[in-house]
Amino acid sequence: MECRVLSIQSHVVRGYVGNKSATFPLQVLGFEVDSINSVQFSNHTAICSQNSLWGFILSLLMVTGGLGKGEAGSRNTDTPFSPCGGPTGPWRPQQTMVGVEDELGGFCRLRGIKVILYLSAYVTGYAHWKGQVLTAEELQVLYEGIKLNQVNRYDYILTGYSRDNSFLEMVVDIILELKKTNPSLVYVCDPVMGDHGVMYVPENLLPVYQEKIVPLSDILTPNQFEAELLTGRKIKTEEDAFEVMELLHKMGPGTVVLTSTDLPSKQGDKFLVALGSQKTVKPDGSKTSQKICMDIPKVDAVFVGTGDLFAAMLLAWTHHHPTDLKAACEKTVSVMHHVIKRTINYANDVAGPGKKPSPAQLELRMVQSKADIENPAIAVAVRVLE
Repeated sequence: MECRVLSIQSHVVRGYVGNKSATFPLQVLGFEVDSINSVQFSNHTAICSQNSLWGFILSLLMVTGGLGKGEAGSRNTDTPFSPCGGPTGPWRPQQTMVGVEDELGGFCRLRGIKVILYLSAYVTGYAHWKGQVLTAEELQVLYEGIKLNQVNRYDYILTGYSRDNSFLEMVVDIILELKKTNPSLVYVCDPVMGDHGVMYVPENLLPVYQEKIVPLSDILTPNQFEAELLTGRKIKTEEDAFEVMELLHKMGPGTVVLTSTDLPSKQGDKFLVALGSQKTVKPDGSKTSQKICMDIPKVDAVFVGTGDLFAAMLLAWTHHHPTDLKAACEKTVSVMHHVIKRTINYANDVAGPGKKPSPAQLELRMVQSKADIENPAIAVAVRVLE
């Protein structure tokens, strides 16, 4: 039977992020995808130059009174900086990050604003981006058009990054109505809020996620930091992680995957640990559960759109393996492995020996990975813990 997905995420003209990362792979696997673009940009904005970031920060300080116009001075803007809104999802780079709060933090804290900049050891990213942002009102208009034509029945809804409270609240309203239309609808949520201890969305989004989004979700894909935010619990051990996932289960979702953690891998420091937990109810009413662990090879590069691809693939493979999280995650992470491996090989070949690939060269090789998306050879084994 045909499955239709409503995906509410960002969109870029060039490259792969948000809906661009999710739509093609889902279509390849037989899903019809209706996309609403929360933003439409020329290219991804995850990593920017120090010059543009300093310009924003200095303007902010002047507006808030933290820094006088005569105090701005001059800065050496040759070093690339990465704002806290970096790449999301699994295979987050293990970057060398250097805080510079000592230079700006004092001014900002005087005005109740905490600013943290990070030095990226990898790439400067695209120098420019242009585009438009969809408002909550415009989202409502688009959905009303779908509703008026009576084509608002979906099997899945997939959401990623939301930029403000009003937009996220409108997403909640849409999900509630879609679940009323189809009680069997499955909601897959990537609660994009931050990473490495830093939020890169407004803090007022957190209670919306906690009180409205997570209770509606069926499949949740936070990283460790996002899971800690949602539950108010710190993760220092594997036991802590599963306790946090148990709390998330109690909030709503039957399937929770921590897409990245800081926990040590039994295979060594070249591997990233991801964990999953699933609770299901069989047709006869009996309950089952499964806990899994994935040791994923770390990648010494910065990618954008991998988290969006992960959530889309988890949607697809849990559809085919609804009560077997191990099988679904093995295929999901194996797709990721093949796409990223092909991307790295291509980027290095095009960049040339001894040269660092550019952001354009590191865009995911999605079309070229079609066969691996359709039928991924298992490259990452998943261990069942319980």
